Amino acid sequence: MENQRIRVGFAFCGSFCTFGQVMPQLEKLGEKGYDLYPIFSTFAASTDTRFGPASQWLQRAEKAAGRPPILTIDGAEPIGPQNLLDVVVVAPCTGNTLGKLANGITDTPVTMAVKAHLRNEKPVVLAVSTNDALGAAGRNIGQLLNCRNLYFVPMGQDAPRKKPRSVVANFSLIEEAVLAALDGQQLQPILC
Repeated sequence: MENQRIRVGFAFCGSFCTFGQVMPQLEKLGEKGYDLYPIFSTFAASTDTRFGPASQWLQRAEKAAGRPPILTIDGAEPIGPQNLLDVVVVAPCTGNTLGKLANGITDTPVTMAVKAHLRNEKPVVLAVSTNDALGAAGRNIGQLLNCRNLYFVPMGQDAPRKKPRSVVANFSLIEEAVLAALDGQQLQPILC
């Protein structure tokens, strides 16, 4: 599949400290001609943090995609019935979102986008960013690794001495993980 034709739902969750690493990956996909559909969780769309105001991230996503982000559950629901996307990327994917996905909870625009997309038996790529990946969120990661059509961006500990349970995806591998997932493959190694 040529990248100009790949329709990518790119979903942001509230790991605000990683937005500065993730947004350039969205912009890079846009520059390469991917058809982008940004999606923001309610908190990601409305929370101003020391990493920047929410409006800044929304504007950058809209500029990269050439369309406004999906910001509501109602806005995300048609992704499934309209067969709108080829792949959904959740980057950053927080521990909270991992838990919701592992337990079938659909209460944010991001979790609705994933649920709606999975009904079409198409890939979802998760780029983990959570301080408890090697703790409470570990069981959810393990459960999701065992699910059909779910793939992970390779990840590793980001600060093992200060945050021994924290894991963050290598966001520079998002495009490679997407292309592998579209071929039904998990990009390896998962842990880097």
